[in-house]
Amino acid sequence: MRVAIVGEPTGWHVGRLVAAIQARGHEATVVRWHELIAVVAGTAASAEQFLPLAIDQADIVVVRGMPQGGLEDVIFRMDVLGRLAASGQRIINSPRSLELAIDKYLSLAKLAAGGVSVPHTIVAQNPATIQQAWQSLGCDAVVKPLFGSCGRGIQRLSTRESLEPFIEAATACGSVAYFQEFVPHAGWDVRILLVGKRVFSMRRVSARDWRTNVALGGRPEPFEAPQSWVDLARRSATLLETEIAGVDLLPANDGRLLVIEINAVPGWRGLERATGTDIAAAVAEHLERPLNPEKLVF
Repeated sequence: MRVAIVGEPTGWHVGRLVAAIQARGHEATVVRWHELIAVVAGTAASAEQFLPLAIDQADIVVVRGMPQGGLEDVIFRMDVLGRLAASGQRIINSPRSLELAIDKYLSLAKLAAGGVSVPHTIVAQNPATIQQAWQSLGCDAVVKPLFGSCGRGIQRLSTRESLEPFIEAATACGSVAYFQEFVPHAGWDVRILLVGKRVFSMRRVSARDWRTNVALGGRPEPFEAPQSWVDLARRSATLLETEIAGVDLLPANDGRLLVIEINAVPGWRGLERATGTDIAAAVAEHLERPLNPEKLVF
């Protein structure tokens, strides 16, 4: 099996995945996002080619990291993945699932439409509606980048002074503000990682404040998720068409169990620390399994 991994060769997850794939007797080649080339010939049966050849000849393309760059860069890179998928190549996760999961508004709206409980969320674009959104959330809201991961850019806005930079940004050049209700909780949430049929889970305990992200200092701990929580994670991942997914669940103080986010390029360093499991090996094993077209999360 020839596997092309799209990501950075120096990345921790990429290195672990390459080693795990090779240990199972397969080829693994890493391709950086900026190395992708698309060739469209005039008229021919095979009028389209993708380079480097490792991409064009791969049996499976694994996306490990999100594309960085301007709007045109991102659109082109996602277009390449889409064209590869249309040609019959297996992409993990699929271009459609990546598009859904990377966009916090789109993914949350799709989850809510599917009956999944999510935080009350408002996305606004101008100074007046941004202020109204914040006030409607009780003047205590969490703001997040529309595209982002690892807790980067997440802030709690509980004073007018903390809101002011977003008002100013919208006044100066227009700006999208993604606000969610601040959900009181017990200082921890749960990450459930779905790798095909396999389930891994941990509890992330806040180190300094209300944020639990391991990248921000949250402490990963072993945690066996109740079956109902696993079922919720599977249902959520299926709604976003993800084959491998990191689902973040927050048990709120008011009794709600909320799906905060689904990551279609999930990290697992904290999970390996918490569970002692070689998750890269589990991912490599999953790549050998044929895709079930009836059900993306088995």
